Amino acid sequence: MSGVPQRTLLLWCPDWPVLAAEIVDGVPATDPVVVLHANRVVACSERARAEGIRRGLRRREAQGRCPHLTVVDHDPGRDARAFEPVVAAVEEVVAGIEVIRPGACATAARGPSRYLGGEEAAAERIVEHVAQSCAVESQVGIADGVFAAGLAAREGRIVAPGGTREFLATRPVEALGRPALADLLRRLGVRTLGDFAALPAGDVLARFGFDGALAHRLAGGRDDRPLAVRQPPADLIVTADYDEPVDRVDAAAFAARTLAELLHERLAGYGLACTRLGIEAVTAHGQELHRVWRHDGLLTAAAIADRVRWQLDGWLTGSNGRGGTRPARPTAGIVRLRLVPDGVLAQAGLQPGLWGETGAERERAHRALSRVQGILGPEAVVTAVLGGGRSPADQVRLVPWGDERVPARPGPPPLPPAGAAPGAESAPVVVPPGGRAGRRAGRGRAMAEPPWPGRIPPPAPAVVLPAPLAADVRDAAGEPVVVSARLAVSAAPARLTVGDGRPAEITGWAGPWPVDERWWAPAEARRRARFQVCLADGAALLLAVEGGQWLVEAIYD
Repeated sequence: MSGVPQRTLLLWCPDWPVLAAEIVDGVPATDPVVVLHANRVVACSERARAEGIRRGLRRREAQGRCPHLTVVDHDPGRDARAFEPVVAAVEEVVAGIEVIRPGACATAARGPSRYLGGEEAAAERIVEHVAQSCAVESQVGIADGVFAAGLAAREGRIVAPGGTREFLATRPVEALGRPALADLLRRLGVRTLGDFAALPAGDVLARFGFDGALAHRLAGGRDDRPLAVRQPPADLIVTADYDEPVDRVDAAAFAARTLAELLHERLAGYGLACTRLGIEAVTAHGQELHRVWRHDGLLTAAAIADRVRWQLDGWLTGSNGRGGTRPARPTAGIVRLRLVPDGVLAQAGLQPGLWGETGAERERAHRALSRVQGILGPEAVVTAVLGGGRSPADQVRLVPWGDERVPARPGPPPLPPAGAAPGAESAPVVVPPGGRAGRRAGRGRAMAEPPWPGRIPPPAPAVVLPAPLAADVRDAAGEPVVVSARLAVSAAPARLTVGDGRPAEITGWAGPWPVDERWWAPAEARRRARFQVCLADGAALLLAVEGGQWLVEAIYD
């Protein structure tokens, strides 16, 4: 986190969900209009506010205050689509825009203020351009940091450099946008952002957690992150015009290879890879042809050329119209060819396959696996599909090669969020001996996170045994370790014996993670508790106890 917030210019469009409904659906924003989500008002028009309607009201109460109210359902997709022309208009004046949310976007104030004649002149220029280009009213706020600039934009105010902390000090705690935290602070006697910022940072973290510490930084005029600006999209389309119409397959193949290499070079210059390719052609008679090719990996120059050649071959050798099932061929040769990279992603985000990236190696592997299936049957070759579940064995489904890769259960399990608080699922897997605190934290963690309460936290084990191995777990006194119905462990596990093997010392353990499945069906009900243990030789195991019997379910790497 940066110690000095960046000087930020933020453009805000009041009542944007209402304006988006007018732009997309034609709902008059000059009438009393409310946008509802979960049966509560999330935005309302100026006429609706004049009738006493505010955000957070229930639908029935809002309609009671204004019987002729127009109700619109909340649609984030609609808001984002309608806001895109506004962002494009702002980008015509300044560069490096970050979309905060539909209805608000921000940029660094230094550049626009330098070449537009100051911060006030830059704000006026942007507001005027948006109004002329999109017919949308907006306000601009400038302050140190995105959070303060957003509050300043609601007043159309420019906060002097270095005056952000004083500007925020008089704002109520509700300005943080965290209703639960604001309610708690009110009950504790903290009513303004200045009062909240005056509290010691360590005490705030201990009392309110990570999110409270983040809000404390914002209240003190310190942003949690710098701007993540949006780069204007690059023009990646390549086009070739031909004086002589191309009507032969060999000439089309030569044109395809030249244009494919040009497209590949342009994509490589931006560090991008094409996964979906649009091929467009125009004939001498004005006929337009279009087809999209999809690929599951990186399209090299040769792969792009092959697909363009195949498509041109299909168009130029089509049916002549006297019967047959093939599409009719064009009535004239091709005079324009365009390649449109319809789907792109950064090359760093592509992971090579098991048999290479693309091309002949993957095709040979596919043919070989399909041949094995033909000899031994469809179930002889399977691939793993990750899904949901509480145990590692439940989260993987083996699918025959070539079948649709659909998980057996909803999933995959959610990953811990970036910057999770201490004690979240990014905590270590194994705790030191006598880890009752770790056991309680593990129980709270597992039961609080949907959609699979009771699931084992990451990392996943490297080996899941097809059949669990019987084991015996004893404490330091040599007595069997027992888990009660209330998940109370009789003593800390000290020694583990798997089958007829020799006892191994347990140096660390975590758990239990309980599972009580299908209790409503007695014949299918299953109740057990899982533990993670670390042994003296460095091995880590996943254990389960069910009906008083200890089992080894999986092995960690």
